[in-house]
Amino acid sequence: MTDEPQSQEKKIIIDEDWKTQVQAEKESARREEDAKPSGEGQRLPPADLTFLASTLYLQGMVSLGLIPNPIADKPKVQLDQAQHSIDTLQVLYDKTAGNRIPEETAAMDHMLHELRLAFLAVRESKDEG
Repeated sequence: MTDEPQSQEKKIIIDEDWKTQVQAEKESARREEDAKPSGEGQRLPPADLTFLASTLYLQGMVSLGLIPNPIADKPKVQLDQAQHSIDTLQVLYDKTAGNRIPEETAAMDHMLHELRLAFLAVRESKDEG
């Protein structure tokens, strides 16, 4: 037995090769992305009833001036278009009765409720102003 403490050095080995591999993978992915025509490869939401209803909901919110118009990039109140969006969403709701899952019904109920309340608030503020 020796009285000298044993030296237990831990050696850290750094593998520099992984950095090169990651960089090559990034470059390859970027080249593939650049080669795609614009608009392709983007993940789109599922084509389902909730998405369709959300489209009408957003159109109504834009028409109420609560969301800026994406084309003009500023809010503009158009009550007749907002009413049309609400009515169209209601038709969709009525026509899909009995064929919706509970989550779709809840989402559509919520959208219709919010749009109707917002419509009344905007119309009232427009009448006062």
